[in-house]
Amino acid sequence: MSLPITQKINVYVKTSFSELQSNVELNEYFFTYHVIIENLSNETVQLLSRKWQITDSNGENRFVEGEGVVGEQPVIEADQQYEYYSGCLLKTGFGKMRGSYVFLRVDDNYRFEVEIPEFHMILPWVLN
Repeated sequence: MSLPITQKINVYVKTSFSELQSNVELNEYFFTYHVIIENLSNETVQLLSRKWQITDSNGENRFVEGEGVVGEQPVIEADQQYEYYSGCLLKTGFGKMRGSYVFLRVDDNYRFEVEIPEFHMILPWVLN
């Protein structure tokens, strides 16, 4: 899924259900997500922090924020990309996430936020 471009930063997210890391009998549904961040600008940027809102289908919201992603604050050169994998444990077989990244434009120390619109995590057999 391609998400809107903000400040010439494009974010792609693909989700998958991880049956091996889940325990459906205990209502523990683990989803992984693969994120590709593409810098379409002419500037070098650094990803400083992230904020996520995670919502189960029962309406429970959790908020996660912190420095970087997966323990890194990657520097992304012009016309380059950075990708990472992460995961999310839900109490239901359907959920959604949305959030934002804060970036620093390296040349002039300009900080800006890139919104990550909502994406869904859905058990594969629900869609059949």
